[in-house]
Amino acid sequence: MGAITRDRLEAVRESDAILREEFQNAGLEGKVWQYFTLIPDYRSVGVKNNARCFEYPVIIRAVNTVDAMTATIEHLDWKLLDKITARILNEVDGVNRVCYDLSPKPTGTIEWE
Repeated sequence: MGAITRDRLEAVRESDAILREEFQNAGLEGKVWQYFTLIPDYRSVGVKNNARCFEYPVIIRAVNTVDAMTATIEHLDWKLLDKITARILNEVDGVNRVCYDLSPKPTGTIEWE
């Protein structure tokens, strides 16, 4: 995932707090086995204030499993994803894109490395 920087660490803390708060508000806390945000070590082109910007994407991961050897993605309501996305983009500095990881295990793993 690249080097840990102060900017990325702060952004992942803030985005993860938003995700956890919205999951709790939606009654998903304890119903989804594992959920988190991550920020990879590359930037995404976007537009803010009518100008091109190069900021980090935030990736959301939410999975369910019974044995940790296989996992299915949590099918989140689009309205919830829209709300989480809007909050992250408006409240977290240095990010300009939010993605939802739909990869099951296998082929992907639960955590990113």
